[in-house]
Amino acid sequence: MATVESKKIGALLRKTHLLTHASIEELENLVKSPELNTFRARQVIYLPGDRSKGVHFLIGGRVKVSKVTRDGKELTLAYRTEGDFFGDGCLVTRGPREEMTEAMEPSSSVEVPWESLLALVDSNPKVASFLARVTLIRQRDLESKFEQLIFKDVGAKLAELLLELGTRHGVVSQSGLELALKITHQELANLIGSTRETVSLTLSQFKRKGYITTEGRRVILADQDGLRSLG
Repeated sequence: MATVESKKIGALLRKTHLLTHASIEELENLVKSPELNTFRARQVIYLPGDRSKGVHFLIGGRVKVSKVTRDGKELTLAYRTEGDFFGDGCLVTRGPREEMTEAMEPSSSVEVPWESLLALVDSNPKVASFLARVTLIRQRDLESKFEQLIFKDVGAKLAELLLELGTRHGVVSQSGLELALKITHQELANLIGSTRETVSLTLSQFKRKGYITTEGRRVILADQDGLRSLG
């Protein structure tokens, strides 16, 4: 019989994008020992080589997923936000974690054992279909990122990144499309495989050309067509 705590966490899980079509009973079965994980800002959640027990469903906050080389260089692969999931590589490999994840702000998640999640996928076609679509989209995004890293210069990569962030996190204002996402120059650099200094210089050039404006730490895409022309 489900406990009050498992029912509470089951209700939280149902608000996530992947599990919205699962029943409360199915969600309660996912968590044998329900536990809500909390992470402080800049806390590392796991590192490459750590044991992968399951998939994290993000109840609140924002998480960065990245690859880190032995000499400390970092390439940001993606950001996951509330309602999303991460750590899903264990559904395929069953092995240790291959990437690093870090909470970019105070965040919380529920880690669902991969065996339990696969059992749900096998029994619920809607969940299985959504997982397949998300997996294909993420694969396409990674292929696009690697293509940019290999073939495009910093200006083109940064312009495409700003447009992508605008699509996902943009809010229309009188000045243009405002990025409703706090992101540092170092984070932008990690996303395109560059350096903070180069990104800062390129953003200054964009600003002089009128492609973007800034208000404090906020970035506003003032000329999206101009940014697209750089690609």
